[in-house]
Amino acid sequence: MNGAPDFSAQVAERAVHWLMEMQQGPLSPRQQHAWQQWHDAHSEHQRAWEHIQRVNQRLRGVSSPLAHAALNAPKSASRRQALKLLLILGAGSAVTWGMREHIPLTPLLADYRSPVGQRRKIPLGNGSQLQLNTASAVDVREGGLIRLLEGELLLSAAQAFRVQTAQGVLSTQDARLNVRQFADRTQVAVFEGRVELTPEGRAPTLLQTARQLSFGPRGIGNPQPLDANSGAWADGMLVAAHMRLGDFLDELGRYRRGQLNCAAEVADLLISGTYPLDDSERILQLLEISLPVKVKRFTRYWVTVEARV
Repeated sequence: MNGAPDFSAQVAERAVHWLMEMQQGPLSPRQQHAWQQWHDAHSEHQRAWEHIQRVNQRLRGVSSPLAHAALNAPKSASRRQALKLLLILGAGSAVTWGMREHIPLTPLLADYRSPVGQRRKIPLGNGSQLQLNTASAVDVREGGLIRLLEGELLLSAAQAFRVQTAQGVLSTQDARLNVRQFADRTQVAVFEGRVELTPEGRAPTLLQTARQLSFGPRGIGNPQPLDANSGAWADGMLVAAHMRLGDFLDELGRYRRGQLNCAAEVADLLISGTYPLDDSERILQLLEISLPVKVKRFTRYWVTVEARV
């Protein structure tokens, strides 16, 4: 959606109001009831709510004054107006406008995208293949250049490729690697072959088979062994090995629309296992069986895992 969305400015204003309220902390029962009534009253409200959730998610990692105001300003008129402008213009128009003076990475105008909760395979020819994880976007250019605009990819390369992220460039040939774009860093895992990393403003370095690291403005991390969850998403799985519940739910939340929250009192519980990403509701049910937690569903878009009383 690159043009103006199909809802009014008044509805957009109300959607912004509710987003800001929810980001300030848990809603009271009275507020929850009021939000639900507003949300269910009209399909226009539902379209606006889903759209502002997408806009808010895509602002992460965008370096522009408009995105900064929408994300970081306090509960104020400036933040409200920034969010409303992004919502009314459409995320594609506003984010593209805000990024023109920065890296020309425009996720909404990408060559290939994968929606939230879905994965996508893209043949690149000569035996090479690209896989996109949930909510990911890439541009593919001649000469073997792949621009990761957001999200995560797994590249099986049978020829020379370069992968550009917001923090630098990865060069490889005959390798299999996973690349994930965070707001402030790039994470790389090499399953086969080796990869040359060239972070912005730094000398190149090599990453060997069965190693992973992160790099960004603060430098290059030390290579580490592959963790249990590296690349498991390509097989439709989420693998946890003594993972904090808070971190587990952050990962699971990438594959669901809306907010998946973890109460502080259970965030440090440890979880292990292999879980199918295509059935996140089933995963939440299993959590209630295996851990002393309960899943509180305000709506299908607002779910909190908290301590079982």
